[in-house]
Amino acid sequence: MLKESENPPIIWPEGRSIDSFEGTWWVAHTKSRNEKALAWQLVQKEVCYFLPMSWKISRKSSRTLRSLMPVFPGYLFFCGTERDRLEVLKTNRTAGILTVRNQSQLVQELLPIEKVLRSGRTVVPHEFLRVGQRCRVVAGPLMGIEGLIVQTPRKAKLVLQVQMLGQAASVEIDMDMVERIE
Repeated sequence: MLKESENPPIIWPEGRSIDSFEGTWWVAHTKSRNEKALAWQLVQKEVCYFLPMSWKISRKSSRTLRSLMPVFPGYLFFCGTERDRLEVLKTNRTAGILTVRNQSQLVQELLPIEKVLRSGRTVVPHEFLRVGQRCRVVAGPLMGIEGLIVQTPRKAKLVLQVQMLGQAASVEIDMDMVERIE
């Protein structure tokens, strides 16, 4: 388990938003448990990437363990040139690279996840939903984010989907903070 300071940044270069990255987007399908190691190698190679991660808290005997875990296990999003794509393949940490057919759609689906992570909220993996009510957050730090609302026994969750991967993430939200999109 890595110390907090040993984890790679969620976005590199730090301080930039993913919508400012230039080049072509690809999705690295990593070998098992290689997401963070690949991220560190991309920092060294100066390749822009987005690796959404959230803290997972678990208990082992009397100790509380905190681990920064990928929201989409096995995937890392990166942006750059064909040379950058080849550099990612040379790392030997990928099982393959997925081509992004709709570049703008991927960025638009990832931006809400970036915004939630920057707000300090916890994002957790969620089952990918095919049906559900689309909603928009109308107040608070997540204002403007759109997603699907799912009611859980305790609270509502806003589900943020990444169509290309067939995966989703969710964040807890108060129902009075969202409005239905027609």
